Amino acid sequence: MPVPPVVALEIGTSRVRALVGEEREDGYLMITGVGECASRGVRKGDITDFDNALSCVEQALKTAEDQSKVSINQVHVVVTGSHIQGTISRGTTPIIPPDSEITTDDIEEVMESARAISLGPERRTLHSIHQQFFVDDQEGVVNPEGMVGAKLSVSMLILHGVRNRIMNVMRVASSAGVQTSGCAFAGLCSALAVLTPEQKESGCVVIDFGAGTTDYVVYANRCIALAGSIGVGGDHVTNDLAMVLRIPTGPAEKLKVDLGVQVPGGEVQDQPVTIQPSGGFAGRTARLTDVNAIISARLEETLEMIHDELRRNNLHNVMGAGAIVSGGGAHLKNIVEYTASVMNMPCHMGRPRNVSGIATATEGPEYAATVGMLRYGIRSGGGDAQPLSIRGMLGRLFGR
Repeated sequence: MPVPPVVALEIGTSRVRALVGEEREDGYLMITGVGECASRGVRKGDITDFDNALSCVEQALKTAEDQSKVSINQVHVVVTGSHIQGTISRGTTPIIPPDSEITTDDIEEVMESARAISLGPERRTLHSIHQQFFVDDQEGVVNPEGMVGAKLSVSMLILHGVRNRIMNVMRVASSAGVQTSGCAFAGLCSALAVLTPEQKESGCVVIDFGAGTTDYVVYANRCIALAGSIGVGGDHVTNDLAMVLRIPTGPAEKLKVDLGVQVPGGEVQDQPVTIQPSGGFAGRTARLTDVNAIISARLEETLEMIHDELRRNNLHNVMGAGAIVSGGGAHLKNIVEYTASVMNMPCHMGRPRNVSGIATATEGPEYAATVGMLRYGIRSGGGDAQPLSIRGMLGRLFGR
């Protein structure tokens, strides 16, 4: 039986996006509706103005409904924020009687043991992802069922965040007149959208550059080894330019987009850069070397934080497929070459794979997290959109 359309909602710092999609028989994802608008009331993935954020969500959902001709009743919500952290937990259970066959009950018991980590009442578990099993002293076991042993252990990556921050994002969605079918970490969603099986097998790090946050997910040793979020994004580069050069954020953003980032070691011909007048700003000139230094300083800091995590966990030498960049920040000029230089590994642009339909959602790296959320929702069996009747269209038109 075909899975009904699924709806993914991303309430980002710069854009709010809603995608409607369904899985075809060949496994491709068909995008049938896209709704998006400039974001208001959101900063670093957190809600700062509930009413403004709600207005943006309502607008994005209505546009997606009108385009896809379905009634949106439920959504799967993408979440991010620097409060999201990853913790490795290990669970162990004895096999009774010893040296007998390991069963599915033993596997479930040891996984529950690993999940039973104390995070504190203020935190909420988003994902619990098993990495590898251990049978007695044998590590790297993929599936222990049917093996014999005296002790079964498992290492698990627990992704968790501040409960109230997650709930505020979910409440904005539910206040728009839809049910929330659950949420997932943006970094995992991006990886789900852009990675090939070969990249996962070889080891890689997915870096999703957003406006307010930078999410990362690390695949190593045939599992998800690390994941997290840094509260720094493209808006911070813009603000740095505005503060240091003493210009408004509008011209600063244009400067960032037009010039991009200079690859370390490349020749930079210093020259004056004209910053055009805008909204009462009289305009001025700046030195190209100064602009490059400001942009690269923030990006280097962000990438070094991720690289430090790889080194701390002895993973920097097993990234066979290198780094894959996605998110809106992946459009920054020379970002692929710059990331490769700073991280000292190959780097590639990450775009949604095996997707058809509306072109904007099938091509841009900025859609990686939302497209990945669609795949996540489909795998969860979460079909949630129904054909929109004339009565339904009128209700949505006047009800929101």
